[in-house]
Amino acid sequence: MKKILFVIVVAAIIVLGIYAVSNIGQKPENDSQKITIITTLFPLYDFAKNIGQDKAEVTLLLPPGAEAHTFEPRPSDIVKINESDIFVYTGEFMEPWAEDIIKGISDKKVKIVDIGSGIELMNEEEECEHEEATRKEDDKHEHHRREGVDPHIWLDFDNAKIMIDSIAKAIAKKDPANADYYQKNAADYKNKLTKLDDEYKIALAKCQSKEIVYGGHYAFGYMAKRYGLEYMAAYGASPNSEPSALDLVKLVEQIKEDDIQYVFYEELVSPKVAETLAKETGAKLLLLNPAGNLTKKDYKNRATFLSIMENNLKNLSQGLQCNN
Repeated sequence: MKKILFVIVVAAIIVLGIYAVSNIGQKPENDSQKITIITTLFPLYDFAKNIGQDKAEVTLLLPPGAEAHTFEPRPSDIVKINESDIFVYTGEFMEPWAEDIIKGISDKKVKIVDIGSGIELMNEEEECEHEEATRKEDDKHEHHRREGVDPHIWLDFDNAKIMIDSIAKAIAKKDPANADYYQKNAADYKNKLTKLDDEYKIALAKCQSKEIVYGGHYAFGYMAKRYGLEYMAAYGASPNSEPSALDLVKLVEQIKEDDIQYVFYEELVSPKVAETLAKETGAKLLLLNPAGNLTKKDYKNRATFLSIMENNLKNLSQGLQCNN
């Protein structure tokens, strides 16, 4: 992987050199004076769009349907970043390829924003221990003890607010004349997150089940902890993790023992594991979308981070049988 990224970076530097020489003395085509922002993941893209609005040109690096962990940037992607004002990413654990891109950025005027800075990352093992501590002493369930950093920080809405503030601060530094405009937009968006957070708290307070069984990666630990839920995933947090036969057997046993009615599946990961769990237990399937990226259909339908989270709440309420 590192060799591939090294080749990409070298190729991008060559392309940038050719581009610079060929454009000497030429006037840029875009004189709009908009702040140009490149983001790696959909939540960052949506946050930046809401903050910058008509004064920013925001681009999402991931193409529709691409999985963030395994994405391989092209030389043209690095060219785009070099031509931008701001590059935003979440950190090495979510986008392991981003560090190599940053090394290939030749224009020092590009503001690099590590959006995960200042946010405490949770370890998957710590989350499992938290879930185990919430159980009664006579509970005989066994939990998987996995190790790995969970980088899906935006699924705790307090973390999302920190990310929004970081983006607003970076944009305001690039365009101080409109700093108040960006800060107001950020505050308005955070108010929407507060309202959504309250809706989650109310809807998930009284559910017949508190267990989320997920046939995807370990992505919802932050959300589960925030709302007092238990969370079990077939895959680990690592992009290369695969569920073992023993993992699946334990999940099947737990679904049957606890009479869990729904298994959740991940948007951009094959639903085969979730389908297997459902087939073996008679459970039904529901989508739980971590929103790292969108499908082509979601792009076409103009999905937003808020709309995805609202749909997640709807499915959680159904799957956990929350009667409010």
